[in-house]
Amino acid sequence: MKFGGVIPILATPFNDDESLDLDSWRRLLEFMIGIGVDGVTILGVLGESNRLNDQDRERLVESAVDIVRQRVPIIVGTSHTGTEAAVYLSRRAEELGASAVMVTPAKEPVPNDERIIELFRRIADKVSIPIVLQDHPISTEVHMPVDLIVKVLRRVPTVASVKAEAVPTAAKIRQLRDGFTDRPLSIITGLGALYAPFELAAGSDGFNTGFAFPEVLQAMVIAARDGDWGRVHDMYARFAALIVFEQQPGLAIRKEILRRRGLIKSPRVRHPGATISPLQSKQLDELLARTLPGVDITRPIASEGLVSVQ
Repeated sequence: MKFGGVIPILATPFNDDESLDLDSWRRLLEFMIGIGVDGVTILGVLGESNRLNDQDRERLVESAVDIVRQRVPIIVGTSHTGTEAAVYLSRRAEELGASAVMVTPAKEPVPNDERIIELFRRIADKVSIPIVLQDHPISTEVHMPVDLIVKVLRRVPTVASVKAEAVPTAAKIRQLRDGFTDRPLSIITGLGALYAPFELAAGSDGFNTGFAFPEVLQAMVIAARDGDWGRVHDMYARFAALIVFEQQPGLAIRKEILRRRGLIKSPRVRHPGATISPLQSKQLDELLARTLPGVDITRPIASEGLVSVQ
């Protein structure tokens, strides 16, 4: 598969009692396919993977594979604090039909580069699908310098893409581009698209993040590929406040936007995560009214020509 364009990280929908909501899961997947995404990522860090048991994981992967029917690639997050568990989750994801797995190393009391390389090598030995190396120190507390990532890429060829989320992201993307020229390398970025235009200009191939308006990111990628940087920055300027507001810690705001878009039934975040507060909800009302005045956000906004500045 090609790792580029826009590959949304999907939120995991729950009912108000915190059980899995597979009806909303289907609706979310069908919407993403309908707007032409380049793939989907499930069970990511912000898919509440750490709050899912093994049965939940299997049901979500099986359901996604059944719904998608190979219309787009499916990347499954398989990170774990133990290498053997990460290997098992990766192998099981492949058995259930995943197109690729996404893995980030776990924090150790004494950091050791060789153990990080060994993590990816052991997974690569047990799966035949590509691996996405996720560099996300904000959640893992693992800092991977460029030279370490390059070592992983050289010693584990199955690692086909790097998800660069260590700030400053643009600088690290450029360093990776300059430091690894052995073979074509996909670099995708996340962090809710906080640094979108700068990452694209530095050489990002696209976005792998959960921003609740992926149509905007699609339009940015197209504009960047066309070299229309004025349009990229105009769109970013229009949606920057919404991007920043949604990217506050936790998933409460993102899930509420997805609910307002008609994609999930409930904004419930599994305990101990918090669901949206009345104050946040009021602030979101005002922000959406300023950013998308009079727009029916239950429809794909790109189809209405609303990604350009009015």
